[in-house]
Amino acid sequence: MVNSGTNWAKNLTYRAQRLHRPRSVPEVQELVVRAERVKALGSRHCFNDIADTTAEHVSLEDLPAEVSIGDGVVWLPGGMRYGDLASWLAERGYALHNMASLPHITVVGATATGTHGSGVGNGTLSSAVAGIEFVRADGELVRLHPQDPDFAGAVVHLGALGLVTRIGLRVQPTFQVATTVYRGLDLDGLLDNYSAIAASAYSLSVFTDWREDVQIWAKSRVGDPVTTDFFGAQPAGERTHMLAGQPIDNLTEQLGVPGSWHERLPHFRPDFTPSNGDELQSEYFVAAEHAHRALAALRPLGEKMAGLLLTNEIRTIAADDLWLGPTQGADTVAFHFTWVPKQEEVEALLREIEAALRPFGGRPHWGKVFTTEREELRRVYPRLDDFTELVRRFDPDGKFGNDFTARVLGT
Repeated sequence: MVNSGTNWAKNLTYRAQRLHRPRSVPEVQELVVRAERVKALGSRHCFNDIADTTAEHVSLEDLPAEVSIGDGVVWLPGGMRYGDLASWLAERGYALHNMASLPHITVVGATATGTHGSGVGNGTLSSAVAGIEFVRADGELVRLHPQDPDFAGAVVHLGALGLVTRIGLRVQPTFQVATTVYRGLDLDGLLDNYSAIAASAYSLSVFTDWREDVQIWAKSRVGDPVTTDFFGAQPAGERTHMLAGQPIDNLTEQLGVPGSWHERLPHFRPDFTPSNGDELQSEYFVAAEHAHRALAALRPLGEKMAGLLLTNEIRTIAADDLWLGPTQGADTVAFHFTWVPKQEEVEALLREIEAALRPFGGRPHWGKVFTTEREELRRVYPRLDDFTELVRRFDPDGKFGNDFTARVLGT
């Protein structure tokens, strides 16, 4: 048993007294029953205190790496990372529908917070969940499937329902993807044409510094029609990083070279650390129908962002029905901000960004830095009170609660 240390960005030192690494599900159950307060700790890639606790931390990375597949669903242990799962699937001719920018994150942590990739026809990573097995506060092992009435509320669970020991994801046959980066579009071109740009590839990201630098990262499935007209933007002649001056070796292949889905959909390679973690991240979601107006509302803040913003990645994701999912009820545009590590200054600017996006129902990402208060969260996440009741049923004594759940859920 050791202390938990810091999160990936090092903007948070965990307060847990002990870190446990159980090697079996019965050991997890025993730990949960014995603990007064307990939280799961994944890849530490959250930028707030969602996974913090003053008592017991549990890492599930040492659970047996047993992966099985059947009926179009792959089942995997709670501590597994996307990069390891993707390699396992690709070797056997399978694929996930999408991946996040980083393959380094755990599947359970990503799906529990509504993390996503990109593509107008692609749901969040959480939308692929086909089953969850977790240890409840009383130590009971519970498995939920899509037919269960609590399922849509339990997928994006913020770590508040239990410790997830196994999770099932829907899979499909493997496919190939080619990435091309386009440069030369200005902000006017982005604002006028974002919706058309977003629909131009299977997965597409726009990066901008809100001054004049705009990059379009188009990831097309091999065999699909390919769009090359990006309103004046031209293909980059060399591999391109979204951050000027950063090493390109940690990026996945570009320049239109086809490769397996798992080696193209993420921006970063799993065998490289994408950066040293000296950054903060925030993300806000608005319904895609408001994309143009939300872009226009953010543009006047460009100069204020200049000294703090490393890059803003803009993506579109398909709707789902998950209670706390960022795309619940509507196709959605996501504004992902990567900041220099100046917490106080960033939080002050976030209040202005949140105010600019409030008319469009801006929803914060659960695992990033945000200042949105509970009453506003209840407005933009209309099933938040339903989820709070679900938490009370599954964890009546607040064993999986912490400061984050107290602020967000009032529990």
